[in-house]
Amino acid sequence: MGRAEAAAMIRGLALLWAVGLGGATPSPPRLRLSFQELQAWHGLRTFRLERTCCYEALLVDEERGRLFVGAENHVASLSLDNISKRPKKMAWPAPVEWREECNWAGKDIGTECMNFVKLLHAYNHTHLLACGTGAFHPTCAFVEVGHRLEEPMLRLDPRRLEDGKGKSPYDPRHRAASVLVGEELYSGVAADLMGRDFTIFRSLGQRPSLRTEPHDSRWLNEPKFVKVFWIPESENPDDDKIYFFFRELAVEAAPAMGRLTVSRVGQICRNDVGGQRSLVNKWTTFLKARLVCSVPGVEGDTHFDQLQDVFLLSPRDRRSPLLYAVFSTSSGIFQGSAVCVYSMNDVRRAFLGPFAHKEGPTHQWVSYQGRVPYPRPGMCPSKTFGTFSSTKDFPDDVIQFARNHPLMYNSVLPIGGRPLFLQVGAGYTFTQIAADRVAAADGHYDVLFIGTDVGTVLKVISVPKGSWPSSEGLLLEELHVFEDSAAVTSMQISSKRHQLYVASRSAVAQISLHRCSAHGRACAECCLSRDPYCAWDGVACTRFQPTAKRRFRRQDIRNGDPRTLCSGDSSSPTLLERKVFGVEGGSAFLECEPRSLQAHVEWTFQRAGDVAHTQVSSPLFESSSEGHQLPCPQLPSVHLRTRLSHFSEAPNDRLPQF
Repeated sequence: MGRAEAAAMIRGLALLWAVGLGGATPSPPRLRLSFQELQAWHGLRTFRLERTCCYEALLVDEERGRLFVGAENHVASLSLDNISKRPKKMAWPAPVEWREECNWAGKDIGTECMNFVKLLHAYNHTHLLACGTGAFHPTCAFVEVGHRLEEPMLRLDPRRLEDGKGKSPYDPRHRAASVLVGEELYSGVAADLMGRDFTIFRSLGQRPSLRTEPHDSRWLNEPKFVKVFWIPESENPDDDKIYFFFRELAVEAAPAMGRLTVSRVGQICRNDVGGQRSLVNKWTTFLKARLVCSVPGVEGDTHFDQLQDVFLLSPRDRRSPLLYAVFSTSSGIFQGSAVCVYSMNDVRRAFLGPFAHKEGPTHQWVSYQGRVPYPRPGMCPSKTFGTFSSTKDFPDDVIQFARNHPLMYNSVLPIGGRPLFLQVGAGYTFTQIAADRVAAADGHYDVLFIGTDVGTVLKVISVPKGSWPSSEGLLLEELHVFEDSAAVTSMQISSKRHQLYVASRSAVAQISLHRCSAHGRACAECCLSRDPYCAWDGVACTRFQPTAKRRFRRQDIRNGDPRTLCSGDSSSPTLLERKVFGVEGGSAFLECEPRSLQAHVEWTFQRAGDVAHTQVSSPLFESSSEGHQLPCPQLPSVHLRTRLSHFSEAPNDRLPQF
């Protein structure tokens, strides 16, 4: 099959999917709030510095109660309770000579030759590690923030600057992905000025610096690093691994497919010190596997292949977290984004499976069927799985196999085999994700906060669907947190303070995780919201307290059915009704837009003495201003020719309509 035929087949499959599923209307939120509404009624706070952009690095410090922010030429320290109150800022520009060199190299001195702070990590009890692009001269510094109980401070010691190569990207357009474990920094970054030598690098600390094999597409092929996590493997710290999440060009793709992007998860052992004779100062335990997020279909799966962000939700056992990841499509046919959820057991299972191997006259990638040397490549040297105490003790055949077979044959599939939540044709793309596990009256639920490229945050809840482990994502809220619709570039969550911190190119925003009062002033409205943060307390929709008495726990997250909780009678599935009384010849206000976007309003009228209710579809209502007959969705004020009308509001998918 030639490249033209393959491209035509891909377009055909994409078009089939777009017609079959992509044509569906994007899921509407139950609540949509504008920037002005959030600012006026729901406590939205913002922070920005004059003539400064690109707020990319966020670090939450719960002990100090501070949010540290990295931006263009600045580091800021903000209060977690109110980011607008008494902020501290520290200028950290690139030296003039670095900016001049950057300009001579052909870069724009006003937009590129600056110090864009890309990463912030808590280094010890008194200092942060901060790294920036330094006008294409990566640099790091230790920022003094003081002890926990002291007055907040922010001070950089110019005598303690570190070379940032292998820690921060050169180019401000590149993302930084890193994790600090102890005193060791593990980062996925471009290690050269031209942005061609991408590497997974270990620096700082006492162990030797290591990197991936350079210029070997089998290891890394034009990767875009997204996130890095340290995840324990067992009780023995020698088994600890670092996991890298990135997307890259697929080396295993057939030439006819062209440049195919795939998402990956990679692993290395923390105690890797490189090989003795081969792979000296290189990783000997690096492996990678494909991360799949796709919608199964009759004509083939539709892949969301552009990994954008990953959030690690840790339970009590840090060895078994859930991984929430957001993806977008690279298709020119349709625009779509998805959230997929992965378990660490499935990730580890892929790394214990067969290796990918290229063989045969057509050089196809197949499952390796030969002998795998001992100890198995990718295993850490420890007493848990063997007798080797160092990677330098590994036999030569193990090192050689690891060099030639970094790719696993099996992919990592999401829990449930499909996305938890997806949006197609919504006019935006998912860019960031954060998650919070919330205790509700009927169990624990994961609430997701998804940032988009149009300055909005989607609030989605994961609820069980059918048999375990199947779940579905329900879109609860759409929040417009940036007035200029700037893309969300970073998000951090404070479960302790119930706050979400969102960064973009233009500002940092702070918003509460819940807006219970916005769901309505009735028990049914509160229950229909299906927000685990909120419950009906007998008087209003307020913050749910797990320790409150049972009679105040009027909340149904799993089903969202208010009939039992709010009426006390499950046998009479009635509509929610509100009566408006009017005098013939007078005027009344009829509300036509329900608070929930997944509900609709019907007005009926009943003449005095009549039993029957009739839906408004005749000239019984006239506008009070001009006398024109208007349907309800356009009719805010009416002139009454009847004496009684009933208002009914119910979500389309839950309560019966008449």
